[in-house]
This record gives sequence, C-alpha cells and structure tokens, in this order.
Amino acid sequence: MSKRMSTAGHAPAIEPYGPVPSARQQKWHALEMYGFLHFTVNTFTDKEWGYGDESPQVFNPTDLDADQIVSTARDGGLKGLVLTCKHHDGFCLWPSAFTEHSVRRSPWRHGQGDVVREIADACARHGLRFGVYLSPWDRNHLDYGRPSYVDYYRRQLQELLGSYGPIFEVWFDGANGGDGYYGGARETRRIDATTYYGWETTWGIVRDMQPDACMFSDVGPDIRWVGNESGIAGDPCWSTLTTAGFAPGQSRALPLNSGSRDGQQWLPAECDVSIRPGWFYHPSEDARVKTPTELVDLYYQSVGRGASLLLNLPPDRRGRIHEQDAASLRQFRQVLDRTFAVDLAREAKATSPQPRQANVPHAPSHVNDGDPGTFWCPEGPESPADVILAFDHAVSFNVISLREAIALGQRVDEFAIDAWQVGRWAEIARGTAIGHRRLVQVPRVEATQVRLRVIKAAARPAISEFALFLGPE
Repeated sequence: MSKRMSTAGHAPAIEPYGPVPSARQQKWHALEMYGFLHFTVNTFTDKEWGYGDESPQVFNPTDLDADQIVSTARDGGLKGLVLTCKHHDGFCLWPSAFTEHSVRRSPWRHGQGDVVREIADACARHGLRFGVYLSPWDRNHLDYGRPSYVDYYRRQLQELLGSYGPIFEVWFDGANGGDGYYGGARETRRIDATTYYGWETTWGIVRDMQPDACMFSDVGPDIRWVGNESGIAGDPCWSTLTTAGFAPGQSRALPLNSGSRDGQQWLPAECDVSIRPGWFYHPSEDARVKTPTELVDLYYQSVGRGASLLLNLPPDRRGRIHEQDAASLRQFRQVLDRTFAVDLAREAKATSPQPRQANVPHAPSHVNDGDPGTFWCPEGPESPADVILAFDHAVSFNVISLREAIALGQRVDEFAIDAWQVGRWAEIARGTAIGHRRLVQVPRVEATQVRLRVIKAAARPAISEFALFLGPE
C-alpha cells in the first residue's frame, strides 16, 4: 500500500512516509488482543513438547465445550482465537485425509470428532475471528526432513485453509528439527530452515486461499515475533523491520523486540504469552495462573507499545478453560472496561499553534473526535508540532492513548506530554514510537489543559487519537 492519502477541497495530498501496512495488516492491528489455544496429546501426557510417539488413544477430553472456551475468551476481551491444529508431536486435531495420527484414531467422539470444526464454528457463533497454527516440525511423520514431507505439510495447510471458513491468522512456529519418533526411526533429523520448507511457495498457498489472513513467523511476512515468550514488547517497538536474507527460525540476529526505525517492511510485533507458566494445561499449575494485575501490566507492555497481545488459554483435560484462568481473565477485562469506558478528551477543545486551514479534513479537532479514520496533520514543518486539549474545568487522568494514522506510515520519532498546572506547562511523560497505539501511564494528574508535543518527526505528524482516561489506581 503506497497510495497518497486523499484530501477534500484544495489541500495537497499527504505522502506516506516509509513502509505502510497492507489492508490485511490494518485489520489485524485493529484487533489488538486475541487468544491462543494450546491443546493436543500433551494436555493428557503432562508434557510441553510431545515426542511424536504418543498414541492417539490418550486424546480423550471428557467434556469438550467449544462454546465455553470461546465465550470465555470473548468475555475476557479477546477478539479472536488461534488453535494449535497440529503441534510438534504431529497429532492432528482434525480428521486429516493425509494421516492416521489424528482425532480419527482417538476415543473422543468415538473417532468422529473434529476439534478444529468445533472451535471454528463456536468462534463464528460468538463473533470471534478464527486462526490456525500448523507446526512445520512433525516429530511423528516418517518423512520429516525429506522433500515428500513438505508436500504433506502443504496438503494439510490446504485442508485447514479450505474447510473452516475465514481465517484471520496463520501461525508458523520457528521450532524446526531435532530428535523425534519419525515413524519409528527414533532419531535426530536436522534441516536447513532457510531452504527446506520453500516458504515462498507455502506463503503463496495462504495468499491464494485466504487472502485476508495475516501470516505470523519470527520474520513475517505479515507479523513478526516479539523475540520472547513473556508478552513484552520493547520500548520503543517500531512496526518496521528489514528481514532480507532471513527465513523463519533464523532470526535471532534481528532486533525483533524493538524493530528498526529505518526498517524496509511494515512488520509489526505480536507478543505471545501464556496465562500459565506452561503453554499446555498442567494440573500442577492451577495455582500459578497470572493475576488480573499481571495481565493488565502485560496489556500496557504489548498493546500499549503498538504490538498485539496473543494470550494463551490452554484448555484442560475436560476440554474447557479452567475456572482459575476464566476468573483471572474476566477480572482483567473488568479493569480494562473501567479504564477505557470514558474518554475525557472528548469534552475538550483541540487546538494547535501550527498552521491549518479551517475547512480541510485534518484539523486539530480530529485528535479527539472518536473517529479512527480522521487525523490531525499540521501544514507546517515536520517538527516541532503541538496539539492542545483545553477543558472548561480540571480533569483527572492517569492514562494517555495516542495513535498515528498508520496508513501514512510511522512518522513520529519523539513526543512529550505536558499538563497545565499552577499557571505553567509541566512535562509529565516522554516517549518515542507511537504507531498503531501508544498507551502512557502516569501518576494521577489534574489539569485544565493537556498538550501533546511532537518533538521530532520524520514527516509531518498524522495523529488520529489523543485520548485521556482515568483507570483504577
């Protein structure tokens, strides 16, 4: 996407700066927070990574309830779910036509069940997006490490993409090769991750069958890994990165956590983290579920830094989200709802000392009009530039939300927030990257005016939101 942003009247079009997100990436950004479902034979063997020799007979959830799983995620504020349709152990949660190592050979639903179908349909019923995880590594398959396995992998990918409705994200793990069962060989197999999978061809299958789906791997092509499994993005966390010469699983030399200010691709970060210490359900971790406070902190360190939050909710051996997990997630949602229920900035008059014609579409009033499709862009130089929220009475706040019009690229390099107190401006916060969203927490402030100062920008700033909220202390 490189088109100029059109404007009304005689105002000149605004040129994008640097890489910009595709239409599918913009839809993905808008989700901000969604869930992971790690569920397979590991749930029943108490392992994190299965070896590949697990009997399908061990997979037998006693009360799988897709509606309970999906509604729990929805009530926690998650906008979608990505299901581990096949993890490294090779066991398939759908009755694949290309292997017997699947739910077809399990006692669950007398071999007639399809976990992927049940979760996908429940997502559709409850208004959540549905995504799939298909591990490239398969510790069960006889031919892993040989060219024939790649054909098998792509056929399974086509099954998932063509049978379960719209897919919003396809998740490609970076774990590739090592010891495994491999059809009884019980050996270690190494592959060259840069060439073995033929990723360009595999990605092309997704583009052809699910053109609106974003693809995740540590190097994209749509979403990058944040570089850790603790759910924390860097500060700053730029949405741009250069990945030329790197393939999935080969990205350790890249600044995944922070991105690159001068990156050549729009490749925003996804922060994956589990609500428990492990990715799969383990009874011993029932008392170690992250608290609502910990989840709120993760939200500010992921979504609040322009990334997304991918929160894992592992179904238990019943096939349900455990009560501890559900309670923590529900209370987390309550804190967010209390915080972001009222945008105090909507009461303010927004002005700027920088030139701006009164009747063009990018006036200061667009920073607090509640419309993500509008933005303020001064006519003057790139920086400095200011926009001021002026109130008729003092307001109290402790959270500031900023957004750039990312269809024009990531333009702001440095900003500060000032509050008018005791007859003068006092700086209360300073930061760098804004991007899709920047949440700034401050000790509770009371002021009649609040100012956003763009200290440095690579192009004229395009700010779509300058919002103020008062969250629980």
